[in-house]
Order: sequence, then structure tokens, then C-alpha cells
Amino acid sequence: MASRLMLLDTASLYFRAFHGVPDTIRRADGTPVNAVRGLLDMIARLSTEYGPTYLVACWDNSWRPAWRVALLPGYKAQRVAAASPDGDTETVPEGLTAQIPMIREILTVAGIALVGADDHEADDVIGTYAQLAGMPVDVVTGDRDLFQLVSDDREVRVLYTARGMKNLEVLTEASVVGRYRVLPSQYADYATLRGDASDGLPGVAGIGEKTAAQLLGEYGSLDGLLAAAADPGSGLAAPVRAKLAAAGEYLQAAPAVVHVVRDLPVPALEAAGARLHAPGPQARAELERLGSGWNLGGSLNRFLHALAAYPAEQGGGTSRYP
Repeated sequence: MASRLMLLDTASLYFRAFHGVPDTIRRADGTPVNAVRGLLDMIARLSTEYGPTYLVACWDNSWRPAWRVALLPGYKAQRVAAASPDGDTETVPEGLTAQIPMIREILTVAGIALVGADDHEADDVIGTYAQLAGMPVDVVTGDRDLFQLVSDDREVRVLYTARGMKNLEVLTEASVVGRYRVLPSQYADYATLRGDASDGLPGVAGIGEKTAAQLLGEYGSLDGLLAAAADPGSGLAAPVRAKLAAAGEYLQAAPAVVHVVRDLPVPALEAAGARLHAPGPQARAELERLGSGWNLGGSLNRFLHALAAYPAEQGGGTSRYP
């Protein structure tokens, strides 16, 4: 089997699972398990349909990193819990909060690699692995920010979940251009210009999607556009110059916030235990115990069946169970 890496935007997936699977599915103590079940089903489906040899569940060690907030105080501000005294607690449905440790535990027992990085988001972990992988990469996410990683040359695709797992969109460079009329390498600058309410990015007032795409098509990048704005002889229209000037402070700060980090000191794939494998006997027994106690039903069975297609673990993984 040719090597292929799959990178999961884990929070994006478990939020989708929580909202897509009825929360009436609960374990004996009444705790919902819909997000756990849904995520297991997602991993089973993805590994079966796309055949990754390596898989990393990328984690938000910080969902709203302080350095991004320092640059752009409004970054994700609309998602901050009302009762958060330090502005660092995300609004998460009560029924999901209790499931996040369960998700970590069951993935760890199964030997699925979980990787996060201090003061960084899962997006940055994904960006780093996609940059360093040296093999085809599938990024699974519902987050448009990660479209900036798509590259035909490096064989990086996005499996976009916005329409659901049964209607995944496989995004290549042509797909991104077809949607937005910009290259993936221009997408972060495009998002900076047009704004993104889901991340608290105001954008440049008066510059929408069409104008942002047109300007990037003409000037190549935000830096090229700002250079043209600073050049009286560039031919850039006066109204656009005025809009860019009015947003000058924002345009200085936003690119570092929007661009995904691609050089974090993440562990190598083998060291992270990212090679997919069938759980060993003790791990399987523990998974079945958790499945019974947590009422995971057919979701765990489908997950185990999908992993059974892979070779048995040969040591060096991160699972607590051989």
C-alpha cells in the first residue's frame, strides 16, 4: 500500500458528530455519547474509503492562542463563553464537554495518534504535517481556513465535510479556484480581505468576495496589493486605496493570524504512533470494555472492523495496550 497521510481537524469533526447524532444516545449514567459514536464512525468510514497508512487526530491545545488574540483581539471573540473571566473558554454545548475526555481516551487506547502543540491550534499542527509529510495528504475538516494548504504539486487535498460525511467534497487546486477564483496559496489573503465572521475577521470594509478575488488576480498577493496601494503610479483605483488605508492597522496584523503555521516542532509520524494498525489483544479487550460501559454499540464495531484491515501493531506505537 502506497503511503498516504490523513490529518483530522478533530474538534471540527466531533462538533459535527455531536450535532449530527441524536444526544438521546447515552451511557448508563446519562452522559451523552453521540459525539464519541459519531467520531468513531467517521474514522471508520474515512479509513475504509480513502486508505490512509498514517492518521493523526490533530488537537487544539489552544483553540484561541494568546499570540493571535494579541494581534487581533476580536479573533474568535464571538465564541468565547459568557462566563469566561479570561476570555479563554470556548462556548461548548454541555453535552459535548463531558465527551471530549472520552474521545481522547478511546483514541489513545486504540493507538490513534493525538498531536497538539502548546499555544497553537489544530490547524497549525495540520499545516506543519502537511508541509513536512513527503507523501500524499488528505486533510479532513469543515474549516475553510485550511483550503490554503491545498497543493496539487505536493498532493495535499482537503476532504471538506460541510455537506456531511456522505457528501464529502474532495478539494484540489481546481476546486478552490472554481469556488473562489483564487489559488489556494492566495486563500489566506482572500479571507483577510473579505473577512470571515466565523473567526471574527472583520475584513476590509467595502471589499467583498468578488473584489477580493479580482484584486488578488491582478496583484497576486496582499503584499503585492499593498505595494500597489503605496505606489502613486500603480493604477490602483482611488476608492480601493482609501479602503485599504482605512484598514491599515488590521491589514498589518491579520495575515499572521490567518496564515496557518507550518513549522511547529511536531513529532515524526512514526514517533507519534501515526501508522494505522489493528489494536492488539489487550487494547481490543479494553476497547470492548469501554464500548460496553459507554454504550458505543455498532459504532465501535465498525471502528474495530475498519482497523482490522491494517497490520497488527509491531511496537513503537503510543497505545498503552499492546
